[in-house]
Amino acid sequence: MSEATPPEPRSGPITLPRTFSGRLRRMTGRDPNESHRTATPLELLFDLAFVVAFSQASGQFSHFVAENHVAAGLAGFAFSMFAVCWAWVNFSWFASAYDTDDWFYRITTMVQMIGVVVVALGIPPLFHSLEVGEYVDNSIVVAGYVVMRIAMVAQWLRAAHQDPARRRTSLTYAGFITLAQVGWILVAVAHTTFVIAALWSLVLFAVELVGPYIAERRVGGTPWHAHHIAERYGLLTIIALGEGVFGTVTAVSAVTELQGWTLEAALLVLAGIGLTFGVWWTYFLMPSGIILQRYRSKAFVWGYGHIIVFAAIAATGAGLHVAAYVIEGVSEIGTVGAVLSVAIPVLILCLGIFALYDYLVAEIDRFHFWLIAGTVALLVASVLAATAGASLGVCLILITLSPYVVVVGYETLGYKHETAVLAKRLA
Repeated sequence: MSEATPPEPRSGPITLPRTFSGRLRRMTGRDPNESHRTATPLELLFDLAFVVAFSQASGQFSHFVAENHVAAGLAGFAFSMFAVCWAWVNFSWFASAYDTDDWFYRITTMVQMIGVVVVALGIPPLFHSLEVGEYVDNSIVVAGYVVMRIAMVAQWLRAAHQDPARRRTSLTYAGFITLAQVGWILVAVAHTTFVIAALWSLVLFAVELVGPYIAERRVGGTPWHAHHIAERYGLLTIIALGEGVFGTVTAVSAVTELQGWTLEAALLVLAGIGLTFGVWWTYFLMPSGIILQRYRSKAFVWGYGHIIVFAAIAATGAGLHVAAYVIEGVSEIGTVGAVLSVAIPVLILCLGIFALYDYLVAEIDRFHFWLIAGTVALLVASVLAATAGASLGVCLILITLSPYVVVVGYETLGYKHETAVLAKRLA
């Protein structure tokens, strides 16, 4: 006997997706409670430009560390990462609130992508000037950054015109961004020494950071979407983790070219990919979206704190590049230095993730201290092993195990506590 054909399911009215058209849409703000809000293809395309920027910053940093120019490398890396991450942060929060996906929005996004590429091209000259020490050559970086930010000002002015209810907020954003760009241009053309450039940069960083705080907390704020913004940060985390994969390939290639496929090469593959995967697993244990939706005031510390997280991830990839230099015999720091160049950013990364988690749930979990202790113990063991003469592959394996202390702790005990904490915070 043949089976009866099941009745077709009843369905309600169909909501058609937003589609591109040649007409401009009115920029009045998205619904912050919109269901099923996800990253758009344009946002994903925008993120691809940052792959190049992260790679340039990470590659230059690893080169300087390998040559034992750590201070200059840290200065260049910090400046580059702030410029890159901050531009991404501003675009992403604006898009979460005002994405219209019309032709003007797409064109300004393309201009910002061009700016990102220019910034990436300016990173090597910036690092070189820090090495030479005569003056800070940040002119190309600033030029690319200004291109990105001017496009952002155009978007905010459009929002100010088309969304009268949030006009003051949009003009506050546009005003602070413009003020900061004037300052960056003056610093770039002045060709000042490192100390003066660093002091002015700190002032301008403060202007950049204060602007959104005033706009969101003092003037009125924008209708950003909590789950959407949490997803966007997660996607950039994955982009940054790509440096770990690239660093692994670089290190393994150095071994196989010199020695062929050996146990050391296999250990490096396991260490690099295992570390990248462990960091990914650890990061996504953090329940960001659901907390931000309930407590929107936590967005600033959470959003700004991610700059440290992104930088630590990129620095971890740089450390794997340093390991490749050591294997090739072209490094000045040796095995212990290579291990430290990976272990230190991993430690900063893990502490940053814990700090953001505890801030979101407004509770310092004692269990986290045990997880941190286990993580630190493995990182210290990797350095001690390198000092005792262990191979680089073995030391990196010890580092790789460090984030899995958190993973195992969460999957066995921590998830129960997280469930209870979330129930308490969201009640």
